[in-house]
Amino acid sequence: METAVRIARRYREEKSARSSVAGLGQAAGQAHNRALRDQLASLRYEHDGLSRALYEAAQVQRRLCGPRQWRAGSYEFAGEIFPVRHLSGDFITVLELEGDLVFAIGDIAGKGLMAGMWFTYVVGMIRRHIAALGDPAAALSAVEHDLLLSGLEIPLTTLFLARLNLRSGELTYSNAGHPPALVIRENQEVQELSAGGPLLGLISNASFENGRASLCPGDMLLAYSDGVAECRNESGTEFGTPGLLNAARKFSGSDAGAMLFTVLAAVENFMGKQYRDDDMALFVLRRFSAQID
Repeated sequence: METAVRIARRYREEKSARSSVAGLGQAAGQAHNRALRDQLASLRYEHDGLSRALYEAAQVQRRLCGPRQWRAGSYEFAGEIFPVRHLSGDFITVLELEGDLVFAIGDIAGKGLMAGMWFTYVVGMIRRHIAALGDPAAALSAVEHDLLLSGLEIPLTTLFLARLNLRSGELTYSNAGHPPALVIRENQEVQELSAGGPLLGLISNASFENGRASLCPGDMLLAYSDGVAECRNESGTEFGTPGLLNAARKFSGSDAGAMLFTVLAAVENFMGKQYRDDDMALFVLRRFSAQID
């Protein structure tokens, strides 16, 4: 009988001990779960903050690419960038200089944050050197010199830089390895603007030359980054320069803004459900036959 009592007491003690251990384990598990929830909430907060910061940076970048639309006399300009991620390596910059219109379109190798960080640096150099030198080829040489002098690991950059005399329509430009801008005449003839030199950040002491063209009443200048021409459809076929020209010619009488979004719509329709994997930049400059209001 005494032995049975001892066994029963030991059973109760062991059961109580197991219950205590289970309680401690449950409390520890709950504390661990709370810690995980706190960590997850902290990560979500940091993620939301980073998303907001990237969004704000993207808006600043778009403003630096402005003006997105511009009109003066018989000229009208429209341009836009379309990053594949938050920030774009493709850029546009426009400014008036001594009564002329200066504009540039370029492509910094890479995507996202890295390309976006170089964006401001490169655009700032372009604006500074063209304002000081006035000549596109000279400005490209100065930009190239500054890039190589920085001692940094420079991403390759293509750039088309031009200066337009708004009175005569005479255009002076220099192209550093960028897809040639296209002058589409009123009679549908096309002139490619390819004179210039190599990509920026590639060759020390590279030389650049100016090319010349004229923008007559009824003509249109179309400039784009390779992300536009190299878009592919589901079968792997590129949109290409012919696709770009076909889209532009169909609506050659449209204003600059309508033409820009017409071309972009043609690109989107061509791609179908295919995912876009590169930034895009596009601008249209029109000279109308009569002065616009």
